[in-house]
Amino acid sequence: MLQVSDRDVLRSLEQDNPWWSTLRLPPAASYSHIRSYFQRFYELATAWDVRRTLILMGPRRVGKTVMLYQLVGRLIESGFSPKHILLTPIDTPIYSGIPLEKLLNLFEQHTQASKDDRRVVIFDEIQYLKDWEVHLKVLTDRYPNTRFIASGSAAAALRLKSQESGAGRFTDFYLPPLTFAEFLDFVGKHQLVHENPTRPGRYATSDIEELNQQFINYLNYGGYPEAVLNPQIQKNIRQFLARDIVDKVLLRDLPSLYGIQDIQELNRLFATLAYNSGQEVSLEALSSNSGVAKNTINRYMEYLEAAFLIVRVRRVDDSGRTFQRARQFKVYLTNPSMRAALYAPISETDEAMGALVETAIFSQWFHSPQIRHIHYARWKSGRQDREVDLVSVHPATLKPRWAYDVKWSDRYVERPQELAGLIELAKKNAKIPVGSTTKTKYAVTEVEGVKIKHFPCSLHCYQVGRNVTEGRAP
Repeated sequence: MLQVSDRDVLRSLEQDNPWWSTLRLPPAASYSHIRSYFQRFYELATAWDVRRTLILMGPRRVGKTVMLYQLVGRLIESGFSPKHILLTPIDTPIYSGIPLEKLLNLFEQHTQASKDDRRVVIFDEIQYLKDWEVHLKVLTDRYPNTRFIASGSAAAALRLKSQESGAGRFTDFYLPPLTFAEFLDFVGKHQLVHENPTRPGRYATSDIEELNQQFINYLNYGGYPEAVLNPQIQKNIRQFLARDIVDKVLLRDLPSLYGIQDIQELNRLFATLAYNSGQEVSLEALSSNSGVAKNTINRYMEYLEAAFLIVRVRRVDDSGRTFQRARQFKVYLTNPSMRAALYAPISETDEAMGALVETAIFSQWFHSPQIRHIHYARWKSGRQDREVDLVSVHPATLKPRWAYDVKWSDRYVERPQELAGLIELAKKNAKIPVGSTTKTKYAVTEVEGVKIKHFPCSLHCYQVGRNVTEGRAP
């Protein structure tokens, strides 16, 4: 049987790295739309005093490969030698099963790049190589002047292996779906929002109606750059997202990593959770409705979280205390447009708008260090249940420090007393800052000595996403 020759592998590497000979970059390197996360990624990739490998991970189709080519372009523009850069898409069949060090040796032979030189070596879709983390750990130790970068779409596999085998040697970088602020930049609508000149990090709009329309577009297809920029994909969003993204994760990535046997069972659970994004659920209810054991459902949810499809949010009471046995919790999609892909696009009057607006706002917090301390509150007040959508709990005092409800309605500006849970929580916790989103209005109301700030949810979604990606307080 014929074996793939080194010469054939090298020819493929030359095609994948045209900058070695012609200084020509692939089209993706000149891609005009740049993610807000790129600058932070570039700084980590070029931090030569830190001897660690950078692992770029995230859901499918969020722009990881494009960002790698943009990194190559930026390096060359900054004066980095093109012959000191290797980018290898490991999912290319000709590279199947080839050790990473052999690819590195062929790179050295062809470009005469010495291991003593500063080099950047990128392995895209690295999960296609068995035991990739072992290979990469050895290379990280053996070549101190080479910055290794690996990426892949099987996010669950990457995170699991990185944490298990790369401790102290790997730095994880998570690229999430587009924030609402990025979405507006991509569609050329950034002028709808402007920064308050007297309050850095705070934003306003002169056209809330248009901003809300763009917000609804964001909920329906706005998490993925390709969908945002391609009208044909928007017309067939179910094909693009449900089949090309979700199905590949559920039917290929997770089963291959965890050995899941009943794929349809997992698929049904995810569909249920997607439909109930932003709602409180319990293992007992999910088990009763599906006939699947609670421990199995819990494992499936861990898998879905590892794949960055969902996130679970813990419940606290009105004092900010967590429950010893977490019987109930909220589940959010990491990208609200996945619900539209699985079911149908929504309009501003759709019954699901409230839950999807909450999902969208919560998803903007994913890249903030504060995400670990954000919960929802639910407790009994007499015979009534009270709930507050987002509560930030101080990590040291374990007390609430701010809270707000997410509403897609202006009615609470006129009837703030209906925000009973928010008022009760504030009164019990030294009148912490509280607020409530609206559809279009700004206002400050006061009930029982509690001041409530009201602000449009689309603008708030923009503000959180923009400030988090730029490293400022939301």
